[in-house]
Amino acid sequence: MNIATDVWVGALIRRAELSGSFATVVRKGDAKAGAVLVKAYNPRTRQATLFQSAIRGEGERVWMRPVSSQAEADLDAYVEKQRRFDPDLWVVEIEDAEGRHFLTEPVEDH
Repeated sequence: MNIATDVWVGALIRRAELSGSFATVVRKGDAKAGAVLVKAYNPRTRQATLFQSAIRGEGERVWMRPVSSQAEADLDAYVEKQRRFDPDLWVVEIEDAEGRHFLTEPVEDH
């Protein structure tokens, strides 16, 4: 059973906040089935990592890094391009001193 995107995003933000991190929804998309981009930012190193949701096999959610750069400007450019392409897109930003993303599903390298 798939969880509605708004519920899933709320749980991600809660996990981050319970760990002492800051997380926010930068853009709300379709509440039931919108795609999600998660940007994890480490303020100590000033590096960020972007994760994009994908569906594998029989509906399993996985995460991939659509941009290999850790420069925030490069990631923001990718997010803006995706926002113009997909009006249902969610964008979540997490600021964590260790750069953690708090995703519980598998994360693939590329």
